Parts: sequence; structure tokens; C-alpha cells
Amino acid sequence: MGVIDQEIQRLRDVVTSLDQRVQSLEQRQTGEVKSTDGVRMILMGPPGAGKGTQAPKIKEKFSCCHLVRTAQAARPGDNTTQPANDTRKATGDMLRSQIAAKTDLGREAKKIMDAGGLVSDDIVIGMIKAELETNKECKGGFILDGFPRTIPQAEALDKMLAEKKSPLQHAVELKIDDALLVARITGRLVHPASGRSYHSTFNPPKSYMKDDITGEPLVQRSDDNAEALKKRLVTYHAQTAPVVGYYQNTGIWKSIDASQEPGQVWKSLLNVFDADKKKSGGILSKLAGR
Repeated sequence: MGVIDQEIQRLRDVVTSLDQRVQSLEQRQTGEVKSTDGVRMILMGPPGAGKGTQAPKIKEKFSCCHLVRTAQAARPGDNTTQPANDTRKATGDMLRSQIAAKTDLGREAKKIMDAGGLVSDDIVIGMIKAELETNKECKGGFILDGFPRTIPQAEALDKMLAEKKSPLQHAVELKIDDALLVARITGRLVHPASGRSYHSTFNPPKSYMKDDITGEPLVQRSDDNAEALKKRLVTYHAQTAPVVGYYQNTGIWKSIDASQEPGQVWKSLLNVFDADKKKSGGILSKLAGR
């Protein structure tokens, strides 16, 4: 990146910061949260692409919620929950909450699970809707991670959000060649409680095997090996390709080169968000009286 590009990016960051400050003051003055604030997005990417690195930054920037679709739903009698300081909210926890509260959704899900079945797409969509309406963090928007995985799920999600007049703004795919992921995945380190991820070579923690924020130990997942990764990638590509095509057709899909170092990937994400702000009108438009 040249000197001019760096200065352009610096000015963009300044404008973004000022715009956020103006919006914050306007909210304090009126007591209302504007519909254009925050972010409403899907974050896609294969294992090792860097979602665990970028999602917490997005969450911090927009003060939004991070909803993660877990591989399996909670089973009856399973009281396992995420650690208290985990910044994500998994669908398993959402489901347990619905069952514990004995909501209509929870009762319906419990019947299916007691019979040994898997919860339907309608129930998952219902859980996400309930989370958006009751989770205070979701006032700043949301990141959906691992959902939707099929076109029917994407269509159902769009329908639900349209009814709430809060359509998706972005479907961002972190793209990286499969061959590069092997080197990444075998050196990946994870902070179990928060989901923050590091890499022993490409994105090392400040202190050896310790989380930068809490100082707690980092671990390497048992399935972070080349053989397991190849199997996971086959599944990922089979699931994701149709969904990517769906969002390409809706016009909200953006691709980011995830082979870059994490700081550059973050700058690319900021450019995506800045472009969205320009469409909705930011501080420069206000100063120009447009």
C-alpha cells in the first residue's frame, strides 16, 4: 500500500469515527436508534479463513451480537453452556433458553428432540428472530456465522428479516485457497472461552500460548490437522456454493481475500462497511447538506 492509499484509508477511518460520534450524540438527543446504525450481516468462510479473528472485531466496532449455528442442537438433559465470557451466542444455548422458558417454540423443539429428531429450519429461524428481539446486544445489529447453509434457509431468513424491516446488508465470504489452509489450520491456536483465534506463525499471541485479552491458556483443536481439514472443506464447499450463488443474485455478497494478513483483511472489511455508509449517507453528506 502506497503513501496516498495509506492517507486515504486514514481519512476514511477518521470520517467513520466522526460519523459514529455524530450518530451516538443524535441517539442520546432523540432517544431513538436509527435503522441505518449497526450491521446486519452473514460471515462465511472455510475453517481457518479467519472468522474467529475478524468476528470479534466486527462485534466490538458495532456493539452487535454474534450468533453462531452449532453443528448439533442441544439434546434433552444437556446442560452444557458456553463459558460466561464467550462473546458469541450459539444456537444450542438459544434452544436451551427457549425450552427452559417453556415458550411455544421451546415446547415444539422439545417434542422433536424427545423423539430423536433434528429441529427444523423454521425453529432455527424462530430462535434467531427471538434472539434479535430480546438480546440487548442485537440492538447494534448482528453477525450470523454458520447460517444459513442452504437456499431454503436463506430464503426463510430473508423473509423473516423483511417482516422486521431489517434486511441483510452484507453476505461476506472470506475466500482462501484450500492449499493455504493446511499451513494455517495446523498452527491455529484457540481461546476456548471467547472463540478468539491465533496462529503460531501468522498471527501469534503477544505471550506464548496465552490469550491477549485474558491471559488464559490457548489450545489447539484435535481436529485441526490436514486429514480432518480436507474432509471439512469438502463439506463446506458443498454447502456454501449454492448459498454464495443466492446472495450473489441478491446483490449483497462481497468477497474478501483471506490469504492476506489479518490487519489487511480487517481493512478490507472496513471498506465494505464504509461503502455501505456512503449509500445510506454519512457525515460528509450531512456537512455538504445533501
